Amino acid sequence: MKTVYFVRHGQSEGNVGSVYQTAESPLTEQGRKQAGIIAGRCAKLPIDVIISSNQLRAKTTAEIIASKTDHQLELSAFFRERKKPTSLNGKSFNDPVAVELNGKWWQSLMGDGSRAEDGENFDDLKVRALKGLEYLIQRQEENILVVTHGFYMRYIVACAVFGENLTGEKFEPLARSLIMENTGITVLRHGTVSNPAAWGVAAKWELWMWNDHAHLG
Repeated sequence: MKTVYFVRHGQSEGNVGSVYQTAESPLTEQGRKQAGIIAGRCAKLPIDVIISSNQLRAKTTAEIIASKTDHQLELSAFFRERKKPTSLNGKSFNDPVAVELNGKWWQSLMGDGSRAEDGENFDDLKVRALKGLEYLIQRQEENILVVTHGFYMRYIVACAVFGENLTGEKFEPLARSLIMENTGITVLRHGTVSNPAAWGVAAKWELWMWNDHAHLG
């Protein structure tokens, strides 16, 4: 059985600011403290390897964890946050032009087939999340820690549950309701064997845990 521990990065400046977050938003001091706390928790897990999004806020979180667990860190673009339209970066949440563009981007993320400027859309993210999950399956390690991003985790979980059958209609309720705390832990398991009499054929992935952030007190 393969177990994948997904950790959202610590609090970033973009998480608490009043503008649309840039791709390379750094951690706040609070975010670094959160990363140190989750690092202590991860040190107790049977981790074989740490893989991180290559964006700064996730990479910094992963580096703090790796320094505590004594693991080498690998970076992967599979686990980056969704790419927003470039012209949104740094714009105020109160900017009417930015608000309108963000609304169009949201619809594209929900599978309406459109694209908002150069931002990723539902099809892009479905493909990337499915490839990311397959990449994890093909890894030799049994216990993997992945440091990633809150909204992108919705795609990861949705693709784990629905696979190729994921549609925008199925995804939108999850996008609105699956909230993830900074440094929250989500666990997916692959290759489990269910009781045929009770469960029938086992799912490809099991969602074992969502957004456990008890370590934050």
